Amino acid sequence: MNKFLLLVASLLAFNSFAEDTLVEAPEGTLVEPGLSEETVAADSIAADATDLMTAEEFVASLHGISGKITLPGNIATMNLSDQFLYIDPDNTERLLVDGWGNPPGNKTLGMIIPANVSPLDYEGWGVVITYMEDGYVSDEDADDIDYDELLKNMMAESREASKQREEAGYGSMTLIGWAESPRYDQQTHKFYWAKEYVTSGADVNSLNYNIRVLGRKGVLVLNAVATMDQIDSIKHEMPDLLAVTNFTQGNRYEDFDSSVDHVAEYGLAALVAGGVAAKMGLFAKLGALLLVFKKFIIVGIALVGGVIARLFGRKKD
Repeated sequence: MNKFLLLVASLLAFNSFAEDTLVEAPEGTLVEPGLSEETVAADSIAADATDLMTAEEFVASLHGISGKITLPGNIATMNLSDQFLYIDPDNTERLLVDGWGNPPGNKTLGMIIPANVSPLDYEGWGVVITYMEDGYVSDEDADDIDYDELLKNMMAESREASKQREEAGYGSMTLIGWAESPRYDQQTHKFYWAKEYVTSGADVNSLNYNIRVLGRKGVLVLNAVATMDQIDSIKHEMPDLLAVTNFTQGNRYEDFDSSVDHVAEYGLAALVAGGVAAKMGLFAKLGALLLVFKKFIIVGIALVGGVIARLFGRKKD
């Protein structure tokens, strides 16, 4: 069985359990609890042709732009070269849900995708942007972190979390090591690292590339989720993206005022370990688990003729 068929099989296993509520499908139809993803896809194809798009039309409808980007809330800017495209939060939601098969309701500041590859291709990837307004994160522990010991603890926690996911009906997914060891720049207050995960049913490991930009009142979070066979490309691209991402005047790390500003209850080590995952929403808690399945959804699209099928991610009640 080739990689693509394995990926599809894994997705179907991931989403095979029933839910207690009805899910609205295209054209106002209802999908009964327990219907397979193949059935949902078939119903989507049967919908009125005017509501279907080719992959190229769907990508064009995302209206990606390059150049100087100001993120929502004027919190930060990104000065993107023509190698990257920014997608606003509404279109990011469309890509995450309709294109990659994630559950709806994602709160983001947008997304960055490479301009030279479609996000619906197997080689496609993207960087989801969010913001944690938890306060000023002190970097006093920057030189004291033992990343090898931290990794051991993270791997142990990952194995336990994977067991819980399996018990809940999800496939296993465990952290097996650094894809790139953590590095913190004390001059720019930018932090990045990458983790490698092994996922049941997939013949290629998952890559979770993390960037954190520290600011006056919180942390700008950039998460790239792809597969390990894309790491060379992403490692080449991410430093450029990191360099052009900065907080706006008044929101920078150096703008911190100890007399009025709140200090976060965690430091750099917790950012890496995910000790504040409960505060970070979908992408911290489920990002590695759910976003990686974009590959499966893409293959599903190819199998039904290249149109965008609205496959709904399900969650257990």
